[in-house]
Amino acid sequence: MNQNNKQEAKVALITGGARRVGAAIVKKLHGAGYKVVIHCRFSLKDAHALAVELNNKRVDSAFVLQRELTEENAAVEMISTVSEWAGRLDLLVNSASVFIRNDSETFSEEDWQKLFDTNVKAPFLLSLAAHPLLSKHSGVIINVTDIHAQKPLKGYSLYCQSKAALEMQTRSLAREFAPSIRVNAVAPGAIAWPEEANSLNEKERQNIIDKTPLKCHGDPEFIAQAILALAENPFITGQILNVDGGRSLMG
Repeated sequence: MNQNNKQEAKVALITGGARRVGAAIVKKLHGAGYKVVIHCRFSLKDAHALAVELNNKRVDSAFVLQRELTEENAAVEMISTVSEWAGRLDLLVNSASVFIRNDSETFSEEDWQKLFDTNVKAPFLLSLAAHPLLSKHSGVIINVTDIHAQKPLKGYSLYCQSKAALEMQTRSLAREFAPSIRVNAVAPGAIAWPEEANSLNEKERQNIIDKTPLKCHGDPEFIAQAILALAENPFITGQILNVDGGRSLMG
């Protein structure tokens, strides 16, 4: 790639970008003109399929980066790879997340480690590693948290604690990184139900919808829209934007 080509578009790194909400974010940013780095851990086939789809629309506009976020030196090496591919970084979206069902009776240190390493430590280290590149272009960091960081969900105590920590990280780094970098977060409500062993049963899902003023389940596209809006508005930092159909208004 020649040097001029490296500078032609803004570049976004989206962790957990191969599937579900992450993939919706990737597509939205790509549609807005960003070059996208699609990070994945296990979903390599999905990531490559998405990259092919996007590169068919715009040549050399999508790149796949597979990495375990909690590995030593992962953050520094990931940002180095992004720099080698694109020459710049304008937006970091920390979307990758671990969701584990547990309560005080099923607590395990292993669950604690997985949740806090992925949901808190990894975004922090990536944000630090990305700082030099982001600061060159008035860059942006957007974390994906959860409305249950503010209103705990029964049976998911450690998960809620980890997302609450990520919200404080958002506000803290917004102060630390200003004025060169803006830091915000989007907190989804009922958007994409958790999968497999950690899923909510039908009664739990309906209870959440019943407590949502708009009385419906959201779409990953709504999160992607919010992230693009925060990325492009130059006068917003340190904010947590709830995208939840009004759920956070209720008790």
